[in-house]
Amino acid sequence: MTFAKKALTLTALAAIAGGATASAANNLNAAGATFPAPIYQRWFADLASGGGPKTNYQAVGSGAGIRQFIAGTVDFAASDEPITSAQAAKVKRGVVQFPAVGGTSAIAYNKPGCDLKLTQKQVADVFLGTINDWKQLKCGAGKITVAHRSDGSGTTFAFTNSLSAFSSDFKTKLGVGKSVNWPVGVGGKGNDGVAGVLNNTPGSIGYVNQAFVKGVLKAAALQNKAGNFVKPSFKSGTAALNSIVLDANLAGEEPNPPGAQSYPISTLTWILAYKNGNGAKAGDLREVFMYMLSNKSQALADDLGYVPLRGDIYKKAKAAIGNVAD
Repeated sequence: MTFAKKALTLTALAAIAGGATASAANNLNAAGATFPAPIYQRWFADLASGGGPKTNYQAVGSGAGIRQFIAGTVDFAASDEPITSAQAAKVKRGVVQFPAVGGTSAIAYNKPGCDLKLTQKQVADVFLGTINDWKQLKCGAGKITVAHRSDGSGTTFAFTNSLSAFSSDFKTKLGVGKSVNWPVGVGGKGNDGVAGVLNNTPGSIGYVNQAFVKGVLKAAALQNKAGNFVKPSFKSGTAALNSIVLDANLAGEEPNPPGAQSYPISTLTWILAYKNGNGAKAGDLREVFMYMLSNKSQALADDLGYVPLRGDIYKKAKAAIGNVAD
């Protein structure tokens, strides 16, 4: 091989290597909540198809996502429960937390011919096992099979947070958590796992994000704080989320929101990013986050079964992205 050809070959290899490095820097890895997974994966696919950064999102549950975030094995994480002060203290690179979208937890059921309406006490009693036959809910006879999450889940946190607000009995016996000791039922991993149990089990009832109410499943109308029976929807979710006030860490909740039209189990879901140490990926991270909060992306929320961010919550979320540094 002549010197000229050898030099040309080395130049070509360097260009290939440089391209590979750029491509690698353009790929982001994230993990966490299953609750927002359908809309996150749609957003990430749309951005990548338009030439933007590529994001590999693993819907492993909020608990697993936070663990990976603390361990530093992902570029960012997602959770339906805000990170706690104790957890954030373990992240040496600092934490930037902001809500990305809202959603509702539907009481989904597989009982053809039943138009289910539940009081707040009834929904708590179903998941406590006190109500165990459909005739107790005026939906014909038959055993009720409860479906719940088997993994640590922010969806479970939001759900048990609301049920604890609905019922002092539920709060005393089970309480609030990403994982609780359910006295009855069948577990499923992720929102998709619970939805699978429900779709395959006639006479079942469980909690999933509104986006997972498909197939034979229907969503129950749930009594709100004002006494009205409402179903999860864009309108009822927006009414509920507008009552949430964010703290300095952009965390906030309202487990039993006021308002005549509010759906009572409505929640925000959060992105967890590193404040520092993002290096060459910092720009890509900011681009991904800004795309998630763009008007175009938020406009897809309703069609995909979610609630777009509005008002002060939206402004604070966008402002937080500027804190994601190199």
